[in-house]
Amino acid sequence: MKTVLCFGDSNTWGFDPDATAAAPYPIRHAHDIRWTGIAAAELGSDYRIIEEGQNGRTTVHDDPFAVARNGRDYLPACLESHKPIDLVVLMLGTNDLKNVFNAPPGEIATGATILARMILQSDAGLNGGAPKLLFISPVAIGDLSHLPDLDAKFTNARANSLALPRHYAAAAQALGCEYLNAQDYAEPSPVDGIHLDAAAHASLGKAIAAKIKTMV
Repeated sequence: MKTVLCFGDSNTWGFDPDATAAAPYPIRHAHDIRWTGIAAAELGSDYRIIEEGQNGRTTVHDDPFAVARNGRDYLPACLESHKPIDLVVLMLGTNDLKNVFNAPPGEIATGATILARMILQSDAGLNGGAPKLLFISPVAIGDLSHLPDLDAKFTNARANSLALPRHYAAAAQALGCEYLNAQDYAEPSPVDGIHLDAAAHASLGKAIAAKIKTMV
C-alpha cells in the first residue's frame, strides 16, 4: 500500500463555506466530499491518504492572532509520525496572503519552497530516503468585497494569489519535483472567496489523483 501525506491548510482540512456561513464555528465537508476523499476514491485501496490540513496554516509564519499555525514548525514531527511515506502533497500559501504577514507572491513561494526542501531532504520516505513531492500552487482568492472584515485582512489578495503559480512553477523546476496549479481545476466559493465547495473539491481531487498515479 502506498502512503500519501497531504499537508495543507483549511482547503485540505475541508472547510465548508456554505455550512460555516450559517454556523458559529467552522464546519467541515464530509470525508467523501473533500478533495482528499475524492483522491482516495480515485486511487483505490492500494493507496492510503493521510489528511494533514489545518485552518489558518501558513508556510513559515507565526500568526500573532492564532497559535500553532506555522507549517515549518509542525512539518518535521508530521513527517516523522507518518513515515515511511511514498509521496507528500504540499499545498500551502493562501494564508500567507494576509496583510499581517506583508509577504509578496515571490516570498510566499519561497516559504513553500522551504517546506518542500525539508520534505525532499528528510528520511521520511521508503528505506530512509525522501518521499516524492507534489508541489501545488493554491487556489486563487475570489471576490471578498461582500465581506468587509475579511477583505480588510486580505488586501490585494486576488491579484497576489493569481501571481503565485508563476513563482511556484519556477520553484518546482528548481527543486526537481512534480508541480500542479490548483487554479487550473478549482475556484473558491463565492460565499467566502477562499474555500472550496463540493464541486471544486471534486475537480481538484480528481486532478491530484491523476497526477499521483503518474508519480507512484
